[in-house]
Amino acid sequence: MYNLPYYKEKDKGVVLDFMRKYPFAFVAGCAADGKPVATQLPFLIEERDEKLFLCAHVMRQTDHHKAFEQHPDVLCVFTGPHTYVSATWYDNPSQASTWNYMSVHVQGIVRFLGEDGLVDMLQKTSLHFENNNPHSSTTFDNLPADYTQKLMKAIVAFEVEVTGIDTVFKLSQNHDSKSYQNIIEMLAEGDGDAQAVAMEMKNRKAKLFG
Repeated sequence: MYNLPYYKEKDKGVVLDFMRKYPFAFVAGCAADGKPVATQLPFLIEERDEKLFLCAHVMRQTDHHKAFEQHPDVLCVFTGPHTYVSATWYDNPSQASTWNYMSVHVQGIVRFLGEDGLVDMLQKTSLHFENNNPHSSTTFDNLPADYTQKLMKAIVAFEVEVTGIDTVFKLSQNHDSKSYQNIIEMLAEGDGDAQAVAMEMKNRKAKLFG
């Protein structure tokens, strides 16, 4: 984690909105033999009893399923748009070029759920990612029973109880107002990621420079 104070996002609401906007997170843990394991999963984010939970499911008997059973401490990394920033865009170009990006690192403890928990998880996640459309043929309750029964034997639901959150929203906050504006203008001419970073920087400019 790039641990500089001016790159931290302190607003909890902004952090949660970011995680919900980019729910496909990289999940890392450790196997019994000490080797790292990782996977990428879409998470449903829930707040219950003033605690935060990340909810998902995985295929049974994979390396990460076995590892998370043995060592429930995990790191979930949520990432958003990122882009190259050229030093030629600075008011003083005698500095290093860099990369702007946004990332949220979530530490937590995995708890695997039973069959009832799996049904509940599949119902909630399918409705959520279908934008709560109960008539969609791809929601869990609308699928054939023989298909869902076979599916449920192959997967297991779990939730991560969040124990810590750290952030890096590295968006040229360390540069002067003139350089900052020029970076925005140059990124606005780039690809989709560059334009998204430019918009985020534009939305933060008044707070940074008044």
